[in-house]
Amino acid sequence: MFHSIFYQPLYNALVFLTALIPNHDLGLAVVLLTLLVKVILIPISHKTIKTQRKLKELEPAMSKIKEDHKDQQEQALKIMALYKEHGVNPFSGVFLMFIQLPIILALFFVFKDGIDLLSLDIYSFITPPEFISHKLFGLIDLTEKNIILALLVGITQFIQVQLSVPPAPPKKDNKEVSFGDSLAQSMSFQVKFILPIFIMFISYTLNTAVSLYWIVNNVFTVIHELYVRRKANKIISA
Repeated sequence: MFHSIFYQPLYNALVFLTALIPNHDLGLAVVLLTLLVKVILIPISHKTIKTQRKLKELEPAMSKIKEDHKDQQEQALKIMALYKEHGVNPFSGVFLMFIQLPIILALFFVFKDGIDLLSLDIYSFITPPEFISHKLFGLIDLTEKNIILALLVGITQFIQVQLSVPPAPPKKDNKEVSFGDSLAQSMSFQVKFILPIFIMFISYTLNTAVSLYWIVNNVFTVIHELYVRRKANKIISA
């Protein structure tokens, strides 16, 4: 199923796009494929970003629930009721992540095995190019590791996370911090600061084409997030 649903369609999409691009630049084909995937996933990613915005708006109400109800189970029930009242699904981002992970894995295997223009995986209606250039704009070799692209993955991931992840509950002076708040603060720190560094090192160990996909994906997500924020601010100020 993985081969048929993810690997083979991505393989053919790259072959098709590379055939259309001048000089058959595989790196540029990766950029175009990433943008195509992001456009297809816009309905899901847009809903995820809107959910994240709503979660930020509900933070004062959630803080009040935690102050009024000390029992952890009662807190959870009240917060879930709050989510339901405002039509918020806090797990919507998980679905988007599970869709993107197989795409990243499929790209990894595509470039790990290399693109064979005579491969049986190429659909009969796809006309492959005569040759493929593995250098993005003739400069960056996609078959070799690239520390600059790995750093860009980490930087763009850091920016994307700062925009998308809700802030952790603030520490209260002279008040006992609940286990839930402490866990939220720890998770927020790890996602905002440790995760980008981890992803940067992982991307350096993977194929450079995967790093390129990650960078374009992050930049697109940041632009989308800023667009949604701008639209939301216009509605609030209207």
